[in-house]
Amino acid sequence: MTGYTDIRATGWVARLPDAWRPYALLGRFDRPIGAWLLLLPGFWAFALAAQGWGEGLRLAVLFTLGAFAMRAAGCVVNDLWDRDLDRQVERTRGRPLAAGTVTPFQALLFLAGLCMVGLLVLVQLPWAAILFGACSLVPIALYPLAKRVTDWPQAVLGLVFSWAAPTGYAAATGTLDAAALALWAAGFFWILGYDTIYAHQDREDDATVGIRSTALKFRETTRPFLAACYGATLALLVLSGWLAGLSWPFLPALLLPAALLARQVLTIDIHDPAHCLVLFKSNREVGFAIALAFLAGRL
Repeated sequence: MTGYTDIRATGWVARLPDAWRPYALLGRFDRPIGAWLLLLPGFWAFALAAQGWGEGLRLAVLFTLGAFAMRAAGCVVNDLWDRDLDRQVERTRGRPLAAGTVTPFQALLFLAGLCMVGLLVLVQLPWAAILFGACSLVPIALYPLAKRVTDWPQAVLGLVFSWAAPTGYAAATGTLDAAALALWAAGFFWILGYDTIYAHQDREDDATVGIRSTALKFRETTRPFLAACYGATLALLVLSGWLAGLSWPFLPALLLPAALLARQVLTIDIHDPAHCLVLFKSNREVGFAIALAFLAGRL
């Protein structure tokens, strides 16, 4: 496969049986960064509110399984919607549905299996978390449509990918309060920023085929937009920690993720797709650093 592509059919994926390999690529199991980014707001919630280390670890294991299954499910839904458009975009034309190595019917069967794994995880949580988690299916299904009708599909993704924060908080406490809502909002602005970086990889192809994004909307003013998103993220994290009654070490510990976010704002080159991908992936470290800051505030 030539050109700039997000398909990485090497490493452990290359050692899978031929019949399995397209499904690993369809679910993005070769590139787990999306699952980590979906999961990390849940880790924030556990670090902030879990009733003890044992319960926090139990919830972390459950949410890890659920996040990897549901991120894969979201990729299947997205690729079913976008398979015709994906053939016209350099980065995505090798995806299994676009390339024809998986049929839509096969993809639907795979999707059903992934949703069953997610359901098995969900039913082990408190009722508040179950109901809230089930509601996430609506924005997950609508995200691919948003790219066609609004300049702000990243806001819809921000709603989806931050869902683990209130769901995790409800799983840890059985309820939602102001701290949980502030945490959810922090996750929303974080995702709005980093997915704008991600969208710059496809900016010109998207404009050609009619896909809309915040990358196309802001273009050369992306840097101040990112600064606003990440500034709001940090302010809301401070608010969430304060509402949850964290101790003072939380604030100096938050300087690390703040520095990592500032690095993204200062170094972004929107004309370098590979560099945009590197910055996007660096948000895994940002997410872990935020969770550690919350833990520091509970010591």
